[in-house]
Amino acid sequence: MFSFTKLFRSRDAKAAAAAEAPAAPPQPTIYARADHPVSRSNISPAALKVLYRLKDSGYQGFLVGGAVRDLLLNVQPKDFDIATDAHPDDVRRTFRNCRLIGRRFHLAHVRFGHEIIEVATFRAAHTEIDEDHGVDEVEHRAIDEHGRILRDNLYGTIEEDVWRRDFTANALYYNIEDYSIWDYVGGVEDARNRILRLIGDPATRYREDPVRMLRAARFAAKLNFTLHPGTEAPIGELAYMLDRMPAARLFDETLKLMLSGHAEASLEWLIRLELLPHLMPDVAAALEAAPESAGARLVQLGLEGTDDRVHDDKSVTPTFLFAVLLWPAILRALGTPDGPLPDDPQRLLDASDKVIGRQLQRIALPKRFSLPMRELVMLQTRFERRSGRRALRLLEHPRFRAAYDFLLLRAESGEADPELAQWWTDLQEASDDDRLAMVENRPVSERVEATKSAASRRRRVRGDVASLPPVRHRRRDRRPCASTRRVFAAALGAGVRRARQQSRATPAPGRTRARSIGRIARNAAHAAFFSLSLASHGTGRTTRFRQCRGCAADATRTSDAAARVASARSPARTRSPGRALGAAPHRSRPARVRSNPLQ
Repeated sequence: MFSFTKLFRSRDAKAAAAAEAPAAPPQPTIYARADHPVSRSNISPAALKVLYRLKDSGYQGFLVGGAVRDLLLNVQPKDFDIATDAHPDDVRRTFRNCRLIGRRFHLAHVRFGHEIIEVATFRAAHTEIDEDHGVDEVEHRAIDEHGRILRDNLYGTIEEDVWRRDFTANALYYNIEDYSIWDYVGGVEDARNRILRLIGDPATRYREDPVRMLRAARFAAKLNFTLHPGTEAPIGELAYMLDRMPAARLFDETLKLMLSGHAEASLEWLIRLELLPHLMPDVAAALEAAPESAGARLVQLGLEGTDDRVHDDKSVTPTFLFAVLLWPAILRALGTPDGPLPDDPQRLLDASDKVIGRQLQRIALPKRFSLPMRELVMLQTRFERRSGRRALRLLEHPRFRAAYDFLLLRAESGEADPELAQWWTDLQEASDDDRLAMVENRPVSERVEATKSAASRRRRVRGDVASLPPVRHRRRDRRPCASTRRVFAAALGAGVRRARQQSRATPAPGRTRARSIGRIARNAAHAAFFSLSLASHGTGRTTRFRQCRGCAADATRTSDAAARVASARSPARTRSPGRALGAAPHRSRPARVRSNPLQ
């Protein structure tokens, strides 16, 4: 286990060393099959299919990137990438199971079941950039004012593509034609000597893509490489560029750093390279302020456990990982870096919300991880209450297992009472009768204290509610009463009969006649609805009715309401109040409204 104190002291005492960019040989060094350990038996069959089909179609095909590097180091690669001189559209025509992705770089994904082989076209070398840092080369390349590449889809040859790679150990090409390795930048020797070296000018390469600084920390931790002095020197000066990177991309890079089996070493490199303050500001401040606190020890123990689970092929989740990483910052926000937690859960809730909210501005943690993490943190206060059957209900909580594992970490780090963690362990292993006895045999003082805290919370809630203005509860809408439905049916029937009489008096084609009948019937129905509403429940109500006695009789007695509603309707839908109640459509002035609109 490393020490945060020694790590920060060595980081502050270390001076930045400048080094020149390595010069590349004009021609590649070709390692024959007998000079390297890379074998086709260790390459994915899907990747071999893609390589051979590209070769048979007349294109060049090379296995590139970390796959060749890992095979040289006798490590099984996680994925296999291929580089070719075929353009993305040519790759899509060659493979039916292919689709093109990417806006920044156009890539081809060839799918074989659950395995995806990524095929990239050789990219051209850098060219001069416009004075305004805009778009050059017929709008195929875009660079912002800080030198970061936004879009780059210029295609070239393998000699140009090698200079677009980031590190020398990743710029190796495995040729499927003669099973040789092509090395343009001395990557084979750097891989064998475990040296991580950037290709080209390090400062320029970091400005093109600031995430390369995180990749340098990840490769150094994963492969146990040593950073070349020229590669490490500009990182501290250019680390601020990570602040402008998309939060979603930083989330993906954080998962690669922490969930690949080398989380503890990755955190050590992030602190050493001064990258952690730009990735997790609150965590960096908490660890630097109290490197020997209980929260710092919990981070070390949690990352060790995460690495062990990855090596044992067990499941890991970002929910638990970020809860471990953010715990020192939450304790620092509470003002107790060594614990214990406050008695008031609201304080813990406020502190965790503030820390999580600030962290989400840097790393886009999805809600499917952030919300369970918040529940995991808040369950820590419930572990303190062990009396009563509420403790037994906690065992049924969906986040109980993760929260219990987190409690064990707190107890191991010294921040929580080990007796508390042991009690919950015994409770899970006990039978139902023993569990009930365990929670009922708690000391009386503890049960009284829990009762008092619950009563104080109720009083606090009552006081808050009493200070608020009274709330007017809205009545729930109900179906119209039976009498209302009968009256409306009668009104609708009367409107249909009146419409048919008018249509017989004015001959028209069949379709026009049907439309006229339907329109007049609808107007009659609308008038009946509004008349019932106004008569039974007053003006201002909608066509939804509530159960009311005698609404049909009230609607029948107040026939003037139907006339007022019909006259207020839009002329586009009801040209006159008389037509809405069934009058002849050729009349120009409103017809007299009968005393009973339902006749």
